[in-house]
Amino acid sequence: MTSLDDDTLTTAGLTLSGSNTAEAERVLLVACGALAHEILALKQANGWTHLDLQCLPANLHLWPDRIPAAVEQVVTNRRADYAQIFVVYADCGTGGLLQAKCAELGVAMIEGPHCYSFFEGNAAFAAKADEEFTAFYLTDFLVRQFDAFVWRPMGLDRHPELRDMYFGNYTTLIYQAQTDDPALDAKAADCAARLNLAYQRRFTGYGDLATALAQVAGPAAAP
Repeated sequence: MTSLDDDTLTTAGLTLSGSNTAEAERVLLVACGALAHEILALKQANGWTHLDLQCLPANLHLWPDRIPAAVEQVVTNRRADYAQIFVVYADCGTGGLLQAKCAELGVAMIEGPHCYSFFEGNAAFAAKADEEFTAFYLTDFLVRQFDAFVWRPMGLDRHPELRDMYFGNYTTLIYQAQTDDPALDAKAADCAARLNLAYQRRFTGYGDLATALAQVAGPAAAP
């Protein structure tokens, strides 16, 4: 599988990645950089050579109001080259603006409020909502990039005393593991300790992401 640098995925995203084969029904996936590892793993495992991937910088999540315009730019620039474009973003804090933009552009997007939900499975995540409203979630990518997305942006590297202000109403850090990696498990436990939260690891695999991409891949994915 393609070797990816998480810092690059955070700040620059992923330039178009795909084969040069000439399938008639090529599909472009426009995704968050935080999902690049998982999407490429699913492409490789399933032989989805007709799916190309372009990722926007993962750190757009720090400014979610910028996501719809960034997605629109890619869709507009690449529409003529593909039979279909599929947006691999959930709402991601855009307050419905991304869904409205995708509807305006005539492209579909993955269902769910955020990646924590579709990794868990949207139905399963919703069923746990009442009992886990004090949980703080991390995925594989966010465990690896904890300092870039949590610790430094919140100023905790400079003012650790702010921890209780930000996280005083949380009780548990839940690591939604996409892979079985003891090193990531240990790092996630350390993240919980740094936030003074109880720790729970839950293996989710790829959840609804796998289902959604299988549907997008369609008959062209069949052996």
